[in-house]
Amino acid sequence: MRSPATLARAEWGRLWSTVHRALVTERWRAAPLTLGAVCLAALFQHVQNQSWGYRFVQDVGSVRAEDPLWLSLLRTPLSLFVPALDLPVWGALAQILIVFGIAEICLGRRGTLAVGYVATLAGTLYARLGIALGPDSPLGLPASDARIVDNGPSAAVVGLALYVCWRHRAWWTAGVVVALMVIEAAVKPNLAGKEHLAAMTAVALVVVARWAFATVRQRDTERSGSGVPPIRS
Repeated sequence: MRSPATLARAEWGRLWSTVHRALVTERWRAAPLTLGAVCLAALFQHVQNQSWGYRFVQDVGSVRAEDPLWLSLLRTPLSLFVPALDLPVWGALAQILIVFGIAEICLGRRGTLAVGYVATLAGTLYARLGIALGPDSPLGLPASDARIVDNGPSAAVVGLALYVCWRHRAWWTAGVVVALMVIEAAVKPNLAGKEHLAAMTAVALVVVARWAFATVRQRDTERSGSGVPPIRS
Protein backbone atom coordinates (compact mmCIF):
# COMPACT_ATOMS: atom_id res chain seq x y z
CA MET A 1 0.00 0.00 0.00
CA ARG A 2 1.41 3.36 -1.01
CA SER A 3 1.97 6.04 1.61
CA PRO A 4 0.01 9.34 1.61
CA ALA A 5 3.16 11.17 0.49
CA THR A 6 3.54 8.84 -2.48
CA LEU A 7 -0.11 9.30 -3.41
CA ALA A 8 0.22 13.08 -3.12
CA ARG A 9 3.29 13.09 -5.37
CA ALA A 10 1.51 10.94 -7.93
CA GLU A 11 -1.53 13.25 -7.89
CA TRP A 12 0.08 16.69 -7.64
CA GLY A 13 3.76 16.14 -8.38
CA ARG A 14 3.68 17.40 -11.97
CA LEU A 15 1.47 20.33 -11.09
CA TRP A 16 3.53 21.31 -8.05
CA SER A 17 6.85 21.17 -9.89
CA THR A 18 5.49 23.36 -12.71
CA VAL A 19 4.07 26.01 -10.37
CA HIS A 20 7.00 25.93 -7.93
CA ARG A 21 9.62 26.30 -10.66
CA ALA A 22 7.79 29.28 -12.18
CA LEU A 23 7.35 31.05 -8.83
CA VAL A 24 10.99 30.51 -7.82
CA THR A 25 12.44 31.69 -11.11
CA GLU A 26 10.00 34.47 -12.04
CA ARG A 27 8.19 35.31 -8.77
CA TRP A 28 5.33 37.75 -9.41
CA ARG A 29 6.22 37.95 -13.09
CA ALA A 30 5.01 34.35 -13.46
CA ALA A 31 1.35 35.45 -13.39
CA PRO A 32 0.86 39.08 -14.47
CA LEU A 33 -2.61 38.35 -15.86
CA THR A 34 -3.71 37.00 -12.49
CA LEU A 35 -2.39 40.00 -10.58
CA GLY A 36 -4.12 42.33 -13.02
CA ALA A 37 -7.37 40.35 -12.64
CA VAL A 38 -7.20 40.58 -8.85
CA CYS A 39 -6.66 44.34 -9.04
CA LEU A 40 -9.53 44.71 -11.54
CA ALA A 41 -11.90 42.70 -9.35
CA ALA A 42 -10.93 44.74 -6.29
CA LEU A 43 -11.47 47.96 -8.25
CA PHE A 44 -14.90 46.84 -9.46
CA GLN A 45 -15.84 45.89 -5.91
CA HIS A 46 -14.86 49.34 -4.63
CA VAL A 47 -16.61 51.20 -7.43
CA GLN A 48 -19.87 49.25 -7.29
CA ASN A 49 -20.18 49.97 -3.58
CA GLN A 50 -20.12 53.72 -4.24
CA SER A 51 -23.31 55.59 -4.98
CA TRP A 52 -21.71 57.11 -8.07
CA GLY A 53 -20.25 53.86 -9.37
CA TYR A 54 -22.94 51.21 -8.93
CA ARG A 55 -24.77 52.03 -12.16
CA PHE A 56 -21.51 52.16 -14.13
CA VAL A 57 -20.50 48.65 -13.01
CA GLN A 58 -23.99 47.38 -13.78
CA ASP A 59 -23.79 48.82 -17.27
CA VAL A 60 -20.39 47.35 -18.17
CA GLY A 61 -20.30 44.05 -16.30
CA SER A 62 -23.63 42.86 -14.93
CA VAL A 63 -25.37 40.04 -16.80
CA ARG A 64 -29.00 38.98 -16.47
CA ALA A 65 -30.84 36.42 -18.54
CA GLU A 66 -33.64 38.92 -19.15
CA ASP A 67 -31.22 41.24 -20.97
CA PRO A 68 -30.90 41.09 -24.77
CA LEU A 69 -28.46 38.37 -25.79
CA TRP A 70 -26.10 40.76 -27.59
CA LEU A 71 -25.85 42.89 -24.46
CA SER A 72 -25.16 39.88 -22.24
CA LEU A 73 -22.44 38.68 -24.60
CA LEU A 74 -20.90 42.15 -24.61
CA ARG A 75 -20.82 42.26 -20.80
CA THR A 76 -19.81 38.66 -20.17
CA PRO A 77 -16.00 39.13 -20.32
CA LEU A 78 -16.03 41.86 -17.66
CA SER A 79 -18.75 40.14 -15.61
CA LEU A 80 -16.11 37.58 -14.67
CA PHE A 81 -14.28 40.26 -12.65
CA VAL A 82 -17.32 41.84 -10.97
CA PRO A 83 -17.71 40.24 -7.51
CA ALA A 84 -21.24 39.35 -6.45
CA LEU A 85 -22.64 41.90 -4.03
CA ASP A 86 -24.15 39.25 -1.74
CA LEU A 87 -20.88 37.35 -1.24
CA PRO A 88 -17.65 38.35 0.56
CA VAL A 89 -15.23 39.91 -1.89
CA TRP A 90 -12.23 38.13 -0.37
CA GLY A 91 -13.65 34.84 -1.62
CA ALA A 92 -13.70 36.06 -5.23
CA LEU A 93 -10.22 37.56 -4.92
CA ALA A 94 -8.82 34.35 -3.42
CA GLN A 95 -10.39 32.26 -6.20
CA ILE A 96 -8.84 34.47 -8.86
CA LEU A 97 -5.43 34.62 -7.18
CA ILE A 98 -5.07 30.89 -6.56
CA VAL A 99 -6.87 29.22 -9.45
CA PHE A 100 -6.12 31.82 -12.11
CA GLY A 101 -2.52 31.98 -10.92
CA ILE A 102 -2.01 28.23 -11.21
CA ALA A 103 -3.79 28.16 -14.56
CA GLU A 104 -1.73 31.04 -15.96
CA ILE A 105 1.51 29.26 -15.05
CA CYS A 106 0.32 25.93 -16.44
CA LEU A 107 -1.68 27.06 -19.48
CA GLY A 108 -0.27 30.48 -20.29
CA ARG A 109 -2.20 33.73 -20.53
CA ARG A 110 -4.06 32.89 -23.73
CA GLY A 111 -5.03 29.44 -22.52
CA THR A 112 -6.26 30.80 -19.19
CA LEU A 113 -8.34 33.49 -20.85
CA ALA A 114 -9.75 31.06 -23.42
CA VAL A 115 -10.78 28.36 -20.94
CA GLY A 116 -12.07 30.89 -18.40
CA TYR A 117 -14.16 32.64 -21.03
CA VAL A 118 -15.58 29.38 -22.41
CA ALA A 119 -16.66 28.36 -18.90
CA THR A 120 -18.17 31.77 -18.12
CA LEU A 121 -19.93 31.98 -21.48
CA ALA A 122 -21.37 28.49 -20.97
CA GLY A 123 -22.91 29.66 -17.70
CA THR A 124 -24.31 32.80 -19.32
CA LEU A 125 -25.93 30.86 -22.16
CA TYR A 126 -27.17 28.09 -19.88
CA ALA A 127 -29.16 30.61 -17.81
CA ARG A 128 -31.27 31.42 -20.86
CA LEU A 129 -31.72 27.76 -21.74
CA GLY A 130 -32.66 26.86 -18.18
CA ILE A 131 -35.31 29.56 -18.00
CA ALA A 132 -36.68 28.47 -21.36
CA LEU A 133 -36.96 24.87 -20.08
CA GLY A 134 -38.78 26.03 -16.96
CA PRO A 135 -38.78 24.77 -13.37
CA ASP A 136 -40.47 21.46 -14.24
CA SER A 137 -37.37 20.27 -16.09
CA PRO A 138 -34.39 18.84 -14.14
CA LEU A 139 -32.19 21.24 -16.08
CA GLY A 140 -34.64 24.13 -15.91
CA LEU A 141 -34.87 27.30 -13.85
CA PRO A 142 -37.78 29.42 -12.62
CA ALA A 143 -38.61 32.53 -14.65
CA SER A 144 -37.67 34.73 -11.68
CA ASP A 145 -34.01 33.77 -12.17
CA ALA A 146 -33.98 35.89 -15.32
CA ARG A 147 -33.72 38.95 -13.06
CA ILE A 148 -30.79 37.65 -11.01
CA VAL A 149 -27.51 39.49 -11.54
CA ASP A 150 -25.05 36.84 -12.68
CA ASN A 151 -21.49 38.00 -11.95
CA GLY A 152 -18.28 36.66 -10.52
CA PRO A 153 -15.38 34.34 -11.35
CA SER A 154 -16.81 31.09 -9.99
CA ALA A 155 -17.75 29.48 -13.32
CA ALA A 156 -14.34 30.32 -14.78
CA VAL A 157 -12.64 29.02 -11.63
CA VAL A 158 -14.45 25.68 -11.84
CA GLY A 159 -13.67 25.33 -15.54
CA LEU A 160 -10.00 26.24 -15.11
CA ALA A 161 -9.57 23.89 -12.16
CA LEU A 162 -10.99 21.01 -14.17
CA TYR A 163 -8.85 21.80 -17.23
CA VAL A 164 -5.63 22.13 -15.23
CA CYS A 165 -6.34 18.81 -13.52
CA TRP A 166 -6.73 17.19 -16.95
CA ARG A 167 -3.53 18.72 -18.30
CA HIS A 168 -1.51 17.52 -15.30
CA ARG A 169 -3.29 14.18 -14.82
CA ALA A 170 -4.61 15.02 -11.36
CA TRP A 171 -7.55 12.67 -11.83
CA TRP A 172 -8.63 12.34 -8.20
CA THR A 173 -8.65 16.11 -7.77
CA ALA A 174 -10.72 16.47 -10.93
CA GLY A 175 -13.15 13.90 -9.55
CA VAL A 176 -13.44 15.83 -6.28
CA VAL A 177 -14.15 19.09 -8.16
CA VAL A 178 -16.87 17.41 -10.22
CA ALA A 179 -18.39 15.70 -7.17
CA LEU A 180 -18.50 18.94 -5.18
CA MET A 181 -20.22 20.81 -7.99
CA VAL A 182 -22.78 18.02 -8.47
CA ILE A 183 -23.50 17.97 -4.74
CA GLU A 184 -23.81 21.76 -4.69
CA ALA A 185 -26.33 21.68 -7.54
CA ALA A 186 -28.29 18.86 -5.88
CA VAL A 187 -28.42 20.45 -2.43
CA LYS A 188 -29.01 23.98 -3.68
CA PRO A 189 -30.41 23.80 -7.23
CA ASN A 190 -30.14 27.52 -7.94
CA LEU A 191 -28.76 29.45 -10.89
CA ALA A 192 -25.17 29.50 -9.63
CA GLY A 193 -25.02 25.78 -8.92
CA LYS A 194 -26.40 24.79 -12.31
CA GLU A 195 -24.14 27.27 -14.08
CA HIS A 196 -21.15 25.53 -12.52
CA LEU A 197 -22.35 22.27 -14.06
CA ALA A 198 -22.70 24.03 -17.42
CA ALA A 199 -19.16 25.39 -17.10
CA MET A 200 -17.78 21.92 -16.35
CA THR A 201 -19.69 20.43 -19.26
CA ALA A 202 -18.29 23.04 -21.66
CA VAL A 203 -14.73 22.46 -20.48
CA ALA A 204 -15.21 18.69 -20.67
CA LEU A 205 -16.27 19.09 -24.31
CA VAL A 206 -13.12 21.12 -24.96
CA VAL A 207 -11.03 18.36 -23.38
CA VAL A 208 -12.71 15.69 -25.49
CA ALA A 209 -12.23 17.77 -28.64
CA ARG A 210 -8.55 18.29 -27.92
CA TRP A 211 -8.06 14.61 -27.13
CA ALA A 212 -9.79 13.60 -30.37
CA PHE A 213 -7.72 16.07 -32.39
CA ALA A 214 -4.48 14.85 -30.81
CA THR A 215 -5.47 11.23 -31.50
CA VAL A 216 -6.16 11.96 -35.16
CA ARG A 217 -2.85 13.83 -35.53
CA GLN A 218 -0.94 11.00 -33.89
CA ARG A 219 -2.62 8.47 -36.16
CA ASP A 220 -1.78 10.55 -39.23
CA THR A 221 1.83 10.84 -38.06
CA GLU A 222 2.10 7.09 -37.57
CA ARG A 223 0.59 6.46 -41.01
CA SER A 224 3.00 8.92 -42.59
CA GLY A 225 5.94 7.28 -40.84
CA SER A 226 4.88 3.82 -42.03
CA GLY A 227 4.40 4.97 -45.62
CA VAL A 228 0.60 4.72 -45.51
CA PRO A 229 -1.13 7.87 -46.85
CA PRO A 230 -2.71 9.82 -43.95
CA ILE A 231 -6.47 10.20 -43.68
CA ARG A 232 -7.63 13.62 -44.80
CA SER A 233 -10.68 15.13 -43.16
